Amino acid sequence: MTTDFDATRRLFDLPEGIVYLDGNSLGPLPRGVADRLARTVSAEWGQMLITGWNRAGWIGLPARVGNRIAKLVGAEPDSIVMGDTLSIKVYQALAAALEMNAPRGIILSDTGNFPSDLYIAEGLARTLGRDVKLRLVAPEDLAAALDDTVAVLLVTEVDYRTGRRHDMRNLIARAQALGVLTVWDLAHSAGAFPVHLAACNADFAVGCSYKYLNSGPGGPAFIYVAPRHQDRARPALSGWMGHAVPFAFDLSYRPASGIERMRVGTPPILHLAALDAALDVWEGVDLNDLRTRSLDLADLFIRLVEMSCPELILATPRAPDLRGSQVSLRHPEGYAIMQALIAEGIIGDFRAPDILRFGITPLYVQEEDIRRAATVLGRIMSNRLWDQPEFRKPVRNTVT
Repeated sequence: MTTDFDATRRLFDLPEGIVYLDGNSLGPLPRGVADRLARTVSAEWGQMLITGWNRAGWIGLPARVGNRIAKLVGAEPDSIVMGDTLSIKVYQALAAALEMNAPRGIILSDTGNFPSDLYIAEGLARTLGRDVKLRLVAPEDLAAALDDTVAVLLVTEVDYRTGRRHDMRNLIARAQALGVLTVWDLAHSAGAFPVHLAACNADFAVGCSYKYLNSGPGGPAFIYVAPRHQDRARPALSGWMGHAVPFAFDLSYRPASGIERMRVGTPPILHLAALDAALDVWEGVDLNDLRTRSLDLADLFIRLVEMSCPELILATPRAPDLRGSQVSLRHPEGYAIMQALIAEGIIGDFRAPDILRFGITPLYVQEEDIRRAATVLGRIMSNRLWDQPEFRKPVRNTVT
């Protein structure tokens, strides 16, 4: 292993006494982000004013940062652009794929997909009419459900609840043999383990930047379009930044060439600056080392929890190839248990109806963190410390 994970941990501003196992939901603050934001605000926005679009290179940030993310997800140069939210990027990719594969109208997805992606698919189907429908099957039934009526396969590679990982290469091959285009949501993949979009011959992919990529709450999303599709994929949201010549102010839309056409509105410069700085922590990180370390830490956590907490049921697949970079456990009182953990400085999260989630993020999570988390969890379970009024409030926190 060539990556120094002690060194990468020092690049994060982690609160004293906290074990943070929720980077699969919101990554912690990389130390370089605050200085970069201060410079962007004071020296660029403050002193350059509107000239910062040219002088500070703001206008090109979506593409430049996109190329940095491309290296983390195995994508070709100039195939990823940043901007907007993940839901918007799902909409763009799905709408483009449906149009490219008309008159087929079936969107195939699974019941383990992130609900927001399914909501976008439902809404797009209602808008388009023309017999566009969302079809859902169990995660393990996706490959068998593919046929020549399906237009688009919409998949989140890693199940947000259980951490179950789909086989991207095989699903893409199966889909493309039947003329089906694929859209991959990499929200729980990018920065969690090696992704190989180009090598797997992916069509479209999207992802957020505030989980494993640590851009901060509400950080911008990205969209990938395979180079072979870029000049055929038409953006349903044809915003001015995706125009061939935005500052010509034409009254009719003409899409830009390549991935630039997937830009929509004015890019969020402060958040892109934060993400650009956050990506510096990946310099010198070998993604294969990251994967090995992630699996080792997850295996340790599973082993320790199963020794001390027999009431907790493992929801994450045991086989390394079938899981992402999180460990999920089931218990009917999962919410109360997680609140008790958080009260003792072990931060994970809860997903309804009964899942405790723990993100395994080796850039800053170490073996001693895993051991401490398992010890505290064992004590909470053995002494039923979760069964207290402050942890079992009838009204739960808005964000769980």
